[in-house]
Formats: sequence, C-alpha cells, structure tokens
Amino acid sequence: MPDRLIAETPFVRRARRTNRRIRLFCFPHAGAGASAFAAWPDLLPPEVEVVAVQLPGREDRVGEPHPASVDVAVRMVAVALRPYLQGPYAFFGHSGGALLAFELARALRKRGTQPGHLFLSGQSAPGHDIAAPELHRLSDDDLRAAVRSMDGTSDGVFTDPELMKLLLPTLRADFTLWENHRHRPDQPLSVPVTALGGDTDPRAPVSGLRAWEKQTTGAFSAEVFPGGHFYLHDSEAELAGLIGGALLGREPAYTGQGGRNS
Repeated sequence: MPDRLIAETPFVRRARRTNRRIRLFCFPHAGAGASAFAAWPDLLPPEVEVVAVQLPGREDRVGEPHPASVDVAVRMVAVALRPYLQGPYAFFGHSGGALLAFELARALRKRGTQPGHLFLSGQSAPGHDIAAPELHRLSDDDLRAAVRSMDGTSDGVFTDPELMKLLLPTLRADFTLWENHRHRPDQPLSVPVTALGGDTDPRAPVSGLRAWEKQTTGAFSAEVFPGGHFYLHDSEAELAGLIGGALLGREPAYTGQGGRNS
C-alpha cells in the first residue's frame, strides 16, 4: 500500500515513493486543502509521487492569514516548494488551484525551472471570461447556496453550523483572491498542457478549456469528462489514469470528448 500524505512542512503533504520518477504537485480548489488529494497516492502509478500543497487558512492551517494577493501566494509557494523541485515534476490544479499552478509555472520560468507538464482542471483560460456573479461579494446565505449548487461539498457540511462557520471565510477569501486577480499577458509557456473539465460545467465550458492552448507552445490536449464543475469526484480513477499515463509516457486509460492536439 503506498504511503499516505504526510505533513513535511507547513505547505507540503507528501506521499513518499522510493521508486519515484516524477513528482506531481497538486493545488486544491477554493475552500479545500491538501486532503482533497488523499486518495491520489493509491490511484496513481507508484513512480508518481504526490505532493499536495496546503495553503494558509485551511484545514490544519485554518488559523493562519490568507494570502493577500495571487502574487503573494505565488511567492510563498515558490519559496516553500524550492527543496522539492529537484528532478522531474508536474503540476495539477483544479479551479482556482489551476490558476495558481499556471501562475506559479510562469514565475518559476523566470527562476530557470519549469514543470514538465501542466494539468489545468475546471478552469477557463485567462481572457475567456464567463458571465457570472462575483462570489466573494455575495452574502453568506447566497455564497453558501452558490457553492452548494456546484455539488462539490457534502450536504452534511451545509447543515452543520460550526463547519460552515469555519468554511465560509476560507471560501470568501479564496474567491476574493482569484476574482480580483488580473492576468498579465506574457510569452506562452513551452511545456505540455492538458486542460480538463466536465461537459456540463458552466464555470469552465469546453471552449474555455481549449483556450488554454494559447498559453503554451508545447503539446496541448483538452480532455472532457461527464459531469459538472466537480466532475473529478465521480471520475477520480479515470483522471488518475490519464495523468499517470501522460507523465510516464504510457497510453492513458481515458480519452475524453475534447480530443488531442500536439
């Protein structure tokens, strides 16, 4: 049985692999923490070492202040991950985590290193904005309803006042972070990018996933699964098969509706 995610630093939850060929750094969605990837070490090939990033303000870091901006978050994570960027590595991020992974990859390029692959999930590319209300401006009740409609959180959480008291500030801080972020155009990355999403996700339509192709000169593919914004909850094994196959140069276990471009 592979090792579970173990806390090594405030930012890092790592499942150690003695036969590691590549590290996969995972960035969770708004309101979530490293535990969102707790099952991934068992689902991915043993050559892939999962490193889940734990940002301030969530789970066992709930008492710490949230990053004041995306630039601050990127700088914090870049410094924290530096000891782990030895050898091949890749990034996976879902929703806001996808944007963090993308911005971190751009920042690391300036420092002379880049991930070998970017997996960007549940997030439209910069410049492909959707007509949607800014969630961080909603009242607590409306924010709770909006998040519940995404089907990414157990109903039991929404009926537990104590849990909601802890979760709402984190959700609001995360949505504030990303909804106030303004993309700064730069040269495209040169790494392979795989955009991933659900076929009924209004927050990241297929056109928004395919728009990520403009952000890289490397190989690109868009993979679409059945489902909405949290398609990955129902397709976790298929998603892990696709990621593992791409990282290790094997034929992936799933080919979505989006098709491949290279």
